[in-house]
Amino acid sequence: MERSLRAGRLATFAYFVLAGFVMGMWIVHIPVIEHRTGISHAVLGWLLLLLGAGAFGGMQLAGPLTDRFGARTVVPASAALCAAALVLPALATDVWTLGGALLVLGVGNGCLDVSMNAHAVQVERGYGRPVMSAFHALFSIGGVLAALIGAFTLGRGWSAAATTGGTALFCLVVAAVAAGALLRPDPASTAVVGASAQEVSAQEVSAGEVPAGEVSAGDAPARRGTPSRIWILAVLAFLLMLSEGVANDWSVLHVKDVLGAPASTAALAYGAFATAMTVGRLLADRVAARVGAAAVLRYGSGVGAVGLALAAFAPNVAVALVGWAVVGAGLSGCVPQLFSAAGHADPDAAGANVSRVAGLGYLGMLAGPAVIGPLTHAIPLNLTFLLPAAFCVAACLTARILEPGPATSPDSQVAPDSVENRTPASRPTAG
Repeated sequence: MERSLRAGRLATFAYFVLAGFVMGMWIVHIPVIEHRTGISHAVLGWLLLLLGAGAFGGMQLAGPLTDRFGARTVVPASAALCAAALVLPALATDVWTLGGALLVLGVGNGCLDVSMNAHAVQVERGYGRPVMSAFHALFSIGGVLAALIGAFTLGRGWSAAATTGGTALFCLVVAAVAAGALLRPDPASTAVVGASAQEVSAQEVSAGEVPAGEVSAGDAPARRGTPSRIWILAVLAFLLMLSEGVANDWSVLHVKDVLGAPASTAALAYGAFATAMTVGRLLADRVAARVGAAAVLRYGSGVGAVGLALAAFAPNVAVALVGWAVVGAGLSGCVPQLFSAAGHADPDAAGANVSRVAGLGYLGMLAGPAVIGPLTHAIPLNLTFLLPAAFCVAACLTARILEPGPATSPDSQVAPDSVENRTPASRPTAG
């Protein structure tokens, strides 16, 4: 079992790198594809909404499919769809074909995002300690690899179709090879959830809420709906990923336009944020194992708020770069804890729960530019960063949602004493 678990973890790493690599290859080819299709920046902005809509829809589709058929089935299929769809934007010739291509690419990306996170939760459950943040770090590394390879191929005049086609073929091979190492569904957790559902059903019958003979273990959870705790986690994901989106989209413009730095120097703002984010995620699992997921969320979001405030009031470029690095370091481990908590809340509905948290979080990432842009008409750009800073403070004050005690809410469908219902931080650390 230990050998298969280790192989499953390596396979999950491969899919996270693959996801970051595919999306990174799309990003580095945006200027070429924009020129090929003859569209303006404004039109591209609208088309990117189709990418986001497709991703959100794919997330909601993949969650229930993962719960029904297992991540071992859905992850490779999603990876194949995502990889194959990468070629479509490079083949687009006008606004309509590009819009359709981005919609399909978004669906593939959303399906892969949720299914591989659900499998990561399964791996984490097997290890009995936090491992989620490292997976998210590998996604970032995949994006860095895409940037390096994309720069190499573009510098040598390779066409977007040739590069993305080669990338798609390589990723399809990786997805096929890694598929065999993915974990099978854990029958023990399913049995626990089934028993818990029967207990819930019996309570409902005894209370007169449901007529006797009309309840089964399989349909009781469906009637109870999504636990309120999952929606709280989703709202926190929205707030924190919106804050990440602000750093992604506005850090460079802040250093360039507000502090007057040249473009080459301003680019370091995003570099500082992204580097600190990646390094932080590589370290966050060990920190979570030692101090708990709630502490990672509480102090991480608090540090993120401090970083945003530091950037907002930075008197010079050096302080601003430090501020954006602090934002990346603080927020690095927060969102993975939310995904992990959603997946562990109910092993039998991990996919659906992760899809809700990831979906709302993704909307937050998209909302960053939409929220900050209009605010700049009323207040200076640097002062708009106080809004995501306030969101980080809200997450800090709500972090107790991840504490082991309150984690088992009345809405939970898993037996309180089951191993699966404990957060990774509350279980003994292995290794």
